[in-house]
Amino acid sequence: MRPTRRMLLLAAVVTAFTTFSAPSAAGAAPVSPEHHRHLVVSGLQGSTGSTIGPDGALYIAEGVAGRISRVDPWTGQRTTFASGLPKQIIGVGGPMDVAFIGHTAYVLVTLVSPDVGGTDVDGIYRVDGPHTFTVISDIGAWSMAHPPKPAFVVPTGVQFALQPYRGAFLVTDGHHNRVLRVTLDGNISKRIAFPDIVPTGLAVRGTTVFVAQAGPVPHLPADGRVVSLEPGSHQATPVAAGAPLLVDVEFGRDGTLYALSQGHFTPGHDPGTPADPGTGALERVNHDGTMTPIATELDRPTSLEFIGGTAFVVTLSGEVWAIDCVTHGHHVHR
Repeated sequence: MRPTRRMLLLAAVVTAFTTFSAPSAAGAAPVSPEHHRHLVVSGLQGSTGSTIGPDGALYIAEGVAGRISRVDPWTGQRTTFASGLPKQIIGVGGPMDVAFIGHTAYVLVTLVSPDVGGTDVDGIYRVDGPHTFTVISDIGAWSMAHPPKPAFVVPTGVQFALQPYRGAFLVTDGHHNRVLRVTLDGNISKRIAFPDIVPTGLAVRGTTVFVAQAGPVPHLPADGRVVSLEPGSHQATPVAAGAPLLVDVEFGRDGTLYALSQGHFTPGHDPGTPADPGTGALERVNHDGTMTPIATELDRPTSLEFIGGTAFVVTLSGEVWAIDCVTHGHHVHR
């Protein structure tokens, strides 16, 4: 066990937002002349992962509420898509991410199992109805049976992101530092293992998988990286680096790759302490492996989606922000 190892950056930020309800610093963020931003919705509870559904709406996992919310990206209207999922029980976890295969939704749930005082399954839940679910994979049990070396504090791991890929799912585990492949019939295997770099968000372009890495404490900008994985390869290829605490990666409509940085981590803070308020950024990935911030002073963002030329950023303060006029012309094809 490594006591200084961060369990997972964003899990800790969830804790921060469930212990106080101060206004989000994003509300006071200045609007740059190039990239206008506006608040789409607020009041979500422990919002983390998100996806664009088959109807074009945003679907957002809320760990505190144990639900998936549907948000109209243009009107901001929120409705409950599914509720009754296991809620976070230690200020961390519960529903972490959501994804669709066809018109069927699947939810990634973590840190609800007996090893952390819960009674539920850490894994992927299929949404069968507004209040009914089927567990299709027990990732927590598999992780206990296949521990990383060396072992970590939480034997079931801390699963973070869920990404459909070639008829199955890829799942990042930010605690065990690996990406798993999970089939619809529940078969689980290790896709790739990393050193202590905290893999977070996922994106797919063709057959190539892109992985965001938050990096270890103290989360220096140089350790915030995006890497790519090709089919059949067990080696990651560097794509870009240079922004602290990367938590997601997504492609814009024109093929430009973007990364989401949670922001600056103050050295000396305990492992698991969130990034400083209002220091997050949306970063454009450049051809030369650098990143350019195009929207700054975001308040502890967690997830990124694109609809047309607009980026939608989810924050753990329960907000969704739309950022318009995203720069074009920096395609990343790897």
